[in-house]
Amino acid sequence: MPLPSSFRLTALLLLPIMPAAQAMVRLPRLVSSHMVLQRNVPLPLWGWATPGEAVRVSFRGTTVQANAGPDGRWQLTLPARPAGGPFELEVKGQNVIKLTDVLVGDVWLASGQSNMEWPLREAAGGPAAAAAAHYPRIRLFNVPNRAEPRPQAELAGGEWRVCTPQSAADFSAVAYFFGLDLQRQYNVPVGLIAAEWGGTVAEAWTSAPTLQKLPDFQASVAALQRQPGSFTEQEAAYAARLQAWQQSPAGQDQGLLPGQPSWADPNLATPSWNTLQLPGLWESQTPELRDFDGVVWLRRELTLPASAANQPLTLSLAQVDDQDSTFFNGVAIGGTRGYDKLRRYTVPASLVRAGRNVVAVRVTDTGSGGGLWGKPENLTATVGSLTVPLAGSWQYRPAFDPSTRPRSPFPGGPQNEPTSLFNGMIAPLAPYALKGVIWYQGESNAGRDAQYRVLFPALVQDWRTHWQQAALPFLFVQLAGYMPDAPEPTDTDWARLREAQRLTSLRVPRTGMAVALDLGNPDDIHPRNKQDVGHRLALQARRVAYGETSVVASGPTFEKLSASGNRLTLSFGNVGGGLLLRPGGMGTLSSFAVAGPDGRFVWAQAEVEGTTLVLHADGVANPVAVRYAWGNNRPATLYNKEGLPASPFRSDDWPRQPAP
Repeated sequence: MPLPSSFRLTALLLLPIMPAAQAMVRLPRLVSSHMVLQRNVPLPLWGWATPGEAVRVSFRGTTVQANAGPDGRWQLTLPARPAGGPFELEVKGQNVIKLTDVLVGDVWLASGQSNMEWPLREAAGGPAAAAAAHYPRIRLFNVPNRAEPRPQAELAGGEWRVCTPQSAADFSAVAYFFGLDLQRQYNVPVGLIAAEWGGTVAEAWTSAPTLQKLPDFQASVAALQRQPGSFTEQEAAYAARLQAWQQSPAGQDQGLLPGQPSWADPNLATPSWNTLQLPGLWESQTPELRDFDGVVWLRRELTLPASAANQPLTLSLAQVDDQDSTFFNGVAIGGTRGYDKLRRYTVPASLVRAGRNVVAVRVTDTGSGGGLWGKPENLTATVGSLTVPLAGSWQYRPAFDPSTRPRSPFPGGPQNEPTSLFNGMIAPLAPYALKGVIWYQGESNAGRDAQYRVLFPALVQDWRTHWQQAALPFLFVQLAGYMPDAPEPTDTDWARLREAQRLTSLRVPRTGMAVALDLGNPDDIHPRNKQDVGHRLALQARRVAYGETSVVASGPTFEKLSASGNRLTLSFGNVGGGLLLRPGGMGTLSSFAVAGPDGRFVWAQAEVEGTTLVLHADGVANPVAVRYAWGNNRPATLYNKEGLPASPFRSDDWPRQPAP
């Protein structure tokens, strides 16, 4: 029997009200048992309840009340408390939540890209450190990766965990070593919140209001805010378009069409193929492939003597980003998945000919960079005692017309869209009280150093504004050494990005920079020595955040130079117990280069004279400028006697030096 219309109307009016009437007090994931609350400062706590509902929070003998607003959110502030614990914290509304094992101490937020993300179990000495990680007064919180176009009120997941061998093993190695240093130094509980994502850019970690003030990002932020739906919805729509294209004739690999010669065929005519230089990523070499993700065929001929015929051959292809299928004279000889794995294949003797041979590599790039990369000496063909270099010019051809492929809405991934990680991983953390921030990022912004000079200080101020802490300590790691350098003094993107970081440490109050040049690896963007990185950050924390003005927290910092004849005298701050020069392994003791008015830098000899350093170079009669450790991975040769290295620096601001 149909219900009376008046009853139906009443029921409909009640429907939207009933869920709210049944709402329960709820806390954000960051506010839970086992957490660490910041000592000696007012403690903001928040959550959600029925609009208008009274919520009472009791902690250490004090009860504070707040009413939920129209959106259901409530926030209150507990009085400052000294370090201690464990304690209980009770939240009471219509329901009661009891949190246990709550500590009060120091809370640090650790963020950045992969070198901050690098887990303890994979760091140098990490397995042993993890096995010994029985520290109940250290607590760990891992923020799940999440990119969003708009700020989120809550994290995607995560929980506070007591520091044990199991919880520490997968936690940020840098953050762990940093926190352990501080816990031992001050003997108070330490809470570490790790919010990091490998391969990400600084603008992704910055809020929209801040980026809208920077001309370089105004258009991209406006475009992002106009996009409908979430990143997940947009990526799903793109995946559907891509799948339809892949099933169409235009999306087929033209090098593997049925009934036609394979592009690995040594007899294939390739006069229309273009060339690029290998090792190297194709995005940086040709406009055609600047944003290309997909399949590219690479070919290279090599000529072998008669003595090599019918002998087994070892083919080394350095690293391939991301996957390869490799052919020798038209026959498949191997394939590997993984951008960081060295390719080394054995070619059967029956395929090796005297004279002309053809190597073909079908490369599949799943995102970001694509191609053969690594050291030129790892790109070779070896037969017996004969090694043929394969570095240099290779032919290439995309497996399909790039213009037909649907374009990804996020070529670098949603995680590299401006504001995306701030929205999904940082915004939900505030206003949780912090002692400070540690940051390790910059690799993904190398090549945009002038922009980073503005962007990075803006990010620091952005987070301080977000937490309403104008003096929030912000400590960061300068880029470690990576990639080889030319024998002569050269200008590089990594040197300039380090300079942008150094200038931030000099110009932005309450910041501190840990130099890591000497902790790097020329062959690996992820150096494994994370313990010294954490220790150097902890030294900066002792100076910046804890006010230990007498602690030597950094290596020598360049202040000024003076010229007299053919000599330059450099003065430094933070000399500690004195200046110290160490051998650099370059035929010089210094890694210093000087230039005259012509701007041509040459290596210089360096000598310590008291608290200064004196430089001179053969052939430079009137030096006017100096550069120290200026390059990708120049040796760190200048230290103080406390064992802390000087930051790379330069006294000039000349344009990039032309090749000789």
